[in-house]
Amino acid sequence: MNTVTVKNIVFGAGKPKVCVPIVGRNLPSLKEEAKLLKNLEADLIEWRVDFFEEVTNIEEAIKALFVIKKEIDEIPLLFTFRSEKEGGEQCIEDEFYFKLYEEIIKIGEVDIIDIELFNEEASLKKLIKSAHRSGVKVIISNHDFEKTPSEEEIISRLCKMQNLGADLPKISVMPNSSDDVLTLLAATNTMNKKFAKRPIITMSMGSLGVISRLSGEVFGSCMTFGSAKFISAPGQVDVKELMDILEVLHIN
Repeated sequence: MNTVTVKNIVFGAGKPKVCVPIVGRNLPSLKEEAKLLKNLEADLIEWRVDFFEEVTNIEEAIKALFVIKKEIDEIPLLFTFRSEKEGGEQCIEDEFYFKLYEEIIKIGEVDIIDIELFNEEASLKKLIKSAHRSGVKVIISNHDFEKTPSEEEIISRLCKMQNLGADLPKISVMPNSSDDVLTLLAATNTMNKKFAKRPIITMSMGSLGVISRLSGEVFGSCMTFGSAKFISAPGQVDVKELMDILEVLHIN
């Protein structure tokens, strides 16, 4: 399996990398969060732009991007619009979804983008090519906030992401029992050992799934998400506690 390098961060080697989301709804709150996160020693920061109230105005989104970048300096930045159907804050038209990403890529201020698997495939492939031409890495993701698919289905989706050109395939599912958490971990382990040509990101959400956010180095997930001031998904652990636990597991 090949590693993926973004600035000084190597995905697929050592401890799972820790990502912390920014979820501010306006410029002042985005600036405040970015300033706070800069001092947390997270590996990368995710801007969940679907929380931003003026996201449908691309000029305002770009202005906000520069505000964030000025505060976080050289920390790698992941840009994500999470759609409402996959647990996000806003619903936008598909055409605008792809236009927003294309414009953000052109600015040259983001290091990774997260785009959702269940989109029109031709548009998805076009956006992936555009990102790679600009030196931007791509997470292709899928989120199920209701259930945990079968182990075979989880692996199938991760393989499809990989075949489409994802640098980092990602899946996040909701457990309704401890067995569901085991299904996610088994799928991660099997994918990592048998099918992955690049690092993968997996997690089981909610309180039941917390163990999956901590055990990536054991089962094969290369990144996890921690919370600072706010959470962006159920089950996220405080970033400082998360880094301590990952270090203990790594040492042992």
